Formats: sequence, C-alpha cells, structure tokens
Amino acid sequence: MSFRIEKKFKLTNSDKRVLKASLIENGMKKLYKGRLVNSCYLDTYDLRMFSESDEGILPRKKIRFRWYENEEVFNKEIKISSIEGRFKRFKKIKNFNLRKLKLCKLFDNNYGAIYPSLIVKYYREYYLYKDLRFTFDSNIQYYDPRSISYRKYFDNENVMEIKTSISVPEDYLEKIIGIQPARFSKYCRGLSFFI
Repeated sequence: MSFRIEKKFKLTNSDKRVLKASLIENGMKKLYKGRLVNSCYLDTYDLRMFSESDEGILPRKKIRFRWYENEEVFNKEIKISSIEGRFKRFKKIKNFNLRKLKLCKLFDNNYGAIYPSLIVKYYREYYLYKDLRFTFDSNIQYYDPRSISYRKYFDNENVMEIKTSISVPEDYLEKIIGIQPARFSKYCRGLSFFI
C-alpha cells in the first residue's frame, strides 16, 4: 500500500477560472481527457462513517462504488484515512447496475451492515503541474438514494485537489497555489444537505 497526501481547495466558479488559467499559463498541462464521475457511498443505518469523517476521527474509512461516464463497469473502493496518510483499495465489479445498487446491502468487518447513503455526480478534469497531480471537480450534484423521490442538490462550489506522495512537504503545496486548503469531503458535504 502506498500512502499519499490529498489537499483540497474550495473554489467559486470565478476563482476556479482564474486559478486554472494562471496555472496553465505557468506550465500546467492536461493529463487526461475530462470525464463524468459517479460515486455511490455506503454507510451504516446511523451514518457512522459520515460522523467519523465529519469529526476528522482517525483511522476511518469510506466505502463507495464508482463508475465513469455511462460505463457498466463499477469499482468498489475503500478509502482509508490514517495517521500515516491516505490510501485506496479497489476491485472491479462487472454486471452491476444502479437498480441493484439502490437495493444492495453489504457487510463490513468494522461497521457491520452498510447501505447506499449518497450518490455524487460531477465533472472531473485532470492536470499535471510541477510533478503534482491536480484535479478540478465542477457541476457537483448530490442525490439521496434513501428517499423515495431521490432528492437532489446542485452544489455551487467547485473543488481542486492536489494528490502527491507523502514525501512532498505540505507547505510546498500551499506556496504553489497561494491559497489555504480547506476540508471538502463530497460525501460529508452532500449528506449534510439531506440530514
């Protein structure tokens, strides 16, 4: 397992445009084509993973299914946050669809029975700058699979994330950007609109 640093920066639409243009002008290059990202988070009935994440408790984890664009291939991902850093494990799952997802109930060794608690959709762009991986997430939408009406909320914020190895000093990241990082968990933010 390899640990990494993830720093997030909350941006308005205009801040995102200005910062992205400035970074591109200074050498930031597109790494991959942008794409639509879908995630379905799972949690206990009493939302224990949400509470631990919201309170910043370590160690903690998030469990989600992720798929891109309109693909039929899902990844089951487990994101672990610990004192040493963050890492992710994933497993491809074929022949799985959203209807099955809404009805699914899984068992986790630490949390017990877990169920779909939030669906998040957004557009992600991928860049490389000074050997650091940058992503820009926009048009973030949250859906509540626990409600009959599938309530939804459109976020007016964007998030930029820098991912790098734990060997890179954190103050170096902040010097490159010139703004302070902020906590921005799409899971916690999205779920807070529905509870």
